[in-house]
Amino acid sequence: MSLLPNDHPQEQTAIHMYSSPETLGPTLSRRFRAYGPDVKRSIFQLVTTATPFIALLVVMAAVSRSHYWLTLLLAIPTAGLLVRLFIIQHDCGHGSYFKSRTANDFLGRALSVLTLTPYGSWSQGHAAHHASTGNLDRRGRGDVETWTVAEYQAASPLKKLFYRLYRNPFIMVAVGAPINFIVLQRLVPVQRLRDRKSRNSILSLDLALLVAFGLLCAIVGVLPVLGTYLPVVVIASWIGNWLFYVQHQFERTDWQQDDDWNFHVAALSGSSYFKLPPILQWFSGSIGLHHVHHLCSRVPNYQLQACLDSAPELHGVTKQITLRESLGCWRLGLWDERRHLLVGFRDLEPPGRLATPQ
Repeated sequence: MSLLPNDHPQEQTAIHMYSSPETLGPTLSRRFRAYGPDVKRSIFQLVTTATPFIALLVVMAAVSRSHYWLTLLLAIPTAGLLVRLFIIQHDCGHGSYFKSRTANDFLGRALSVLTLTPYGSWSQGHAAHHASTGNLDRRGRGDVETWTVAEYQAASPLKKLFYRLYRNPFIMVAVGAPINFIVLQRLVPVQRLRDRKSRNSILSLDLALLVAFGLLCAIVGVLPVLGTYLPVVVIASWIGNWLFYVQHQFERTDWQQDDDWNFHVAALSGSSYFKLPPILQWFSGSIGLHHVHHLCSRVPNYQLQACLDSAPELHGVTKQITLRESLGCWRLGLWDERRHLLVGFRDLEPPGRLATPQ
């Protein structure tokens, strides 16, 4: 049985000759383009995700006054479904969920009312992330802020403190993630005030949220609405932040200066294969196959596993991280350009032994 969707024996023979992400990446990227959106599968995934999500919200709201413990318990699977809906919105932003751009944009904007994430603005930032991930000279574009060891050593004590607080998992995930989704995404960043598309995306979503949740509060009541949806959003933000962090923040990731940066190397060496149990992979829309996603972002989430199965060569190229191993990623916080590793603050060598950044 062929590993390729269109039976290309010559390409299969040639691909085995490749040994580096730089040569492997372009060929696999072309191969993965065959795994495009399927309208029937997209609609089926949307229905089987949105229907139980809404049903659970109704049950949670109904029992919130008498059995709030059950509401909180049900918030866990509901949050998982919200993460899955976010992945669908994410695919719409890449133009990979439907073949039609209009259909992608319509669904993406509709889902933003549930995810609290402005579709147009977030898609812009995320596209920048794909175009610059792993590039030391283009950091700060939709990624987790990461300093080099040399930058940290040269910083003032106060800046070091703020950076370490930012990288602390309690601050970044437990506190920061919910604040970002619920509060910060309601505001127009200063750097985007002149970006009409981004500004309108944020303000129009704020208006839509005011109308949608305002009506729900008027009909059902403020406490049942907030008491039901806020726990779901908070838990979903924790999960989403964890997934996003592990996808690029692991020991043997890859960062390069702009002159040495390569898109395919960044995709395969700078993005992890976060191997999750089947049920968690389902809830997360297979986004743990992040190396495949970065290599070809036009592949919808439900095709990522098929892409991976068609490319056994990837198993020896990309870093695979298990759920247990992902816990260790949180101790890492600095890029060591000399050792080419992401290291923890406790791993720092004395300043005199640091190599000069290239």
